[in-house]
Amino acid sequence: MFIKNAKIYTMAGKVLENGCILIENGKIKNVGENIECNDSNVIDANGGTVIPGMIDAHCHIGIIEGSKGFEGSDVNEMTDPITPHLRAIDGVYPFDEYFPKAVKAGVTTVMTGPGSANVIGGQFIAMKTYGTNVDRMVVLEPAAMKIAFGENPKRVYNGKNKMPMTRMATAALLRQTLIEAKNYKLKKEKALEKGEHFDINIKMESLIPVIDKKMVLKAHCHRADDILTAIRVAKEFDVNLTLDHCTEGHLITEYIKEAKVPAIVGPTMSFNSKIELINKSFTTPSTLIKAGIKVAIMTDHPVIEIQYLPICAGLAAKEGDITFEEALSTITINAAEILGVDDRIGSIEIGKDADIVILDGSPFDLTSNTLYTIINGEIVYRQTK
Repeated sequence: MFIKNAKIYTMAGKVLENGCILIENGKIKNVGENIECNDSNVIDANGGTVIPGMIDAHCHIGIIEGSKGFEGSDVNEMTDPITPHLRAIDGVYPFDEYFPKAVKAGVTTVMTGPGSANVIGGQFIAMKTYGTNVDRMVVLEPAAMKIAFGENPKRVYNGKNKMPMTRMATAALLRQTLIEAKNYKLKKEKALEKGEHFDINIKMESLIPVIDKKMVLKAHCHRADDILTAIRVAKEFDVNLTLDHCTEGHLITEYIKEAKVPAIVGPTMSFNSKIELINKSFTTPSTLIKAGIKVAIMTDHPVIEIQYLPICAGLAAKEGDITFEEALSTITINAAEILGVDDRIGSIEIGKDADIVILDGSPFDLTSNTLYTIINGEIVYRQTK
């Protein structure tokens, strides 16, 4: 496939005013302004805008299905506050009606997984938005371990009259489980060294990659105190962390910067449904970006429907006075880097997956149309009108 006559935002440090992209075997083989190609499969962008496939860094698509209610909701196992062994890959339905909507909007990769009912909710998956078999749609799995602070675990388990009913208990349960995971890992290593039998504990096994810093803790935290608690616990146990939601991040920017942790901000284009959202603002991403913090923007679908991801980034640009490319980075290369999948996606570079969106205008313009969405070098959406 050969794309020509395009304004290409590569998100790799350059913009090609009249660029071309050569795709072969699902990968980007070449990108530039003077590329020769004799292939007959040519897409003429006619001066349109070309961007990398967009990435939603935190959502629940496929695990909360549209139009299904309880039958299509597999997001929160509200029976045990500690469930690290749950895997999103076992709950995602690839025929959820919102996957085609994501594709049409140019969202080609999502990070989807458990909700925030539990202190430790389980493992997220980074996956493409087109396919019929989740195992074939995987970009990274398991991709992160969900943990949650603040109102949600308190509300769920207060209703069951069990721990945690306070923020203190949430942090205490998390610490206790991480200590158990460290002890488990040590005992396992000693048993294996001696050639002794060792009983496998699926919960603890799921946390070993976290302890080994091979898998990030994906922390649901809105309020400033919860953000700081997440940072505190991550520092205590020397584990990697992302701050998801980070609603009051603009109030404690210096401490987030000091901790050197990235933020996945949102859902901002939504109703302030609870107390910990009182300081929600579209200026939060720009405040963090200007402080040198890596930021991605999320929809938290279905809180905001996934097809409105670029609109969320556009509103952050408008309200926060950041550049077009800074805003676009929050749903492309920054998101990929935060999720640890930037070796494959997030920018238009040689060797990366050919996940490409062609539009007739800015992705942030409500009147723009997606002309083509390409995933793994295959046209998966084409405007027909």
